Amino acid sequence: MALIVQKYGGTSVANPERIQNVARRIAAFRNDGHDVVVVVSAMSGETNRLIALAKALQNNPDPREMDVILSTGEQVTIGLLCMALKEIGVDAVSYTGGQVKILTDDSHMKARILSIDDAPMRADLKAGRVVVVAGFQGVDEKGNITTLGRGGSDTTGVALAAALKADECQIYTDVDGVYTTDPRVVPEARKLDTITFEEMLEMASLGSKVLQIRSVEFAGKYKVKLRVLSSFEEYGQGGEGTLITVEDNKNMEQAIISGIAFNRDEAKLTVLGVPDKPGIAYQILGPIAEANIDVDIIIQNVGRDGTTDFSFTVNRGDFEKAKGILEEVRKHIGAREVLGDNKTCKVSAVGVGMRSHPGVASQMFRALAEEGINLQMISTSEIKISVVIDEKYLELAVRVLHRTFGLDQAK
Repeated sequence: MALIVQKYGGTSVANPERIQNVARRIAAFRNDGHDVVVVVSAMSGETNRLIALAKALQNNPDPREMDVILSTGEQVTIGLLCMALKEIGVDAVSYTGGQVKILTDDSHMKARILSIDDAPMRADLKAGRVVVVAGFQGVDEKGNITTLGRGGSDTTGVALAAALKADECQIYTDVDGVYTTDPRVVPEARKLDTITFEEMLEMASLGSKVLQIRSVEFAGKYKVKLRVLSSFEEYGQGGEGTLITVEDNKNMEQAIISGIAFNRDEAKLTVLGVPDKPGIAYQILGPIAEANIDVDIIIQNVGRDGTTDFSFTVNRGDFEKAKGILEEVRKHIGAREVLGDNKTCKVSAVGVGMRSHPGVASQMFRALAEEGINLQMISTSEIKISVVIDEKYLELAVRVLHRTFGLDQAK
């Protein structure tokens, strides 16, 4: 018998029929003798509907009240799933984040988990019940409802698995695992049997939408055995999904690159003629940070004649706001001009095998050059190489790199 935490996303519980399908899957696990804790998201589209309702009444919705509204989506799902379970003879009990006492800080709409009271859940499991918990939410020390940000149900699932010391945390989605890249771009993409936490963290941060990045961080920190599976395959009929695990040195040299990630929502900003002096980077990026705009890749050219050029990328949705801020900064620091390009994208090669295989960057750059793809910016770490290119070349670049590193070949 194992203790398993299962998380089901919005598409998995999108309607009564799919909720019944999830209930049957849970029942099958119970029949195999496992204890099961389930975390669910709001039904597909429900969170967007609630956001639209709030914005119809307030242009910039109050964060505290927004959390009160958004938390209701998951509350509906836990009640419906428990009803579906009871209908087929499985005893189940639902909990909101507050009832479980998932204690968070008071940062509304982006709260972080501080602690979890696992005693009520353990008591229910001991009594033979399935525990169904609302994902994405908790309460702060004053009892205010908080939410964990988009995709926060993944983090709830992993956090509960860590608190309960579960044997495995299973994340059920509309795909059957983690792929070498998006199969919609590269039909030859392969499902990975395993991937390291490091690689998954990079893939998530670089544009892969399979898992929320905070959930991967949490799983790696607390050594939670994490598996991605499809909720649309019948229990016992599908594969084993993708296991996300600690780095296995024995397998480390078998694959140089594990996957090609990409992000379409990149925009590049450049400040020309920046005075080349200490503190100038802070003068440029300080106001950007104060506006709560995340900066990704940063490049500063070699200074010449007392000036330099300073470039960085932001999410495309922040492009106009960031450009406006830079125009004011330009006047303040005496720079020459601000240039912007919101038609860029980022393509990345990720793999722990880079540590033991030299020449990966040159192989990547040669493959892109042979296709006439110009590299506007480059960023590297121990296990990833990212390039910023013109958006029109995104799919070509992904296909070329996927083929170059042999990711379309069966292992």
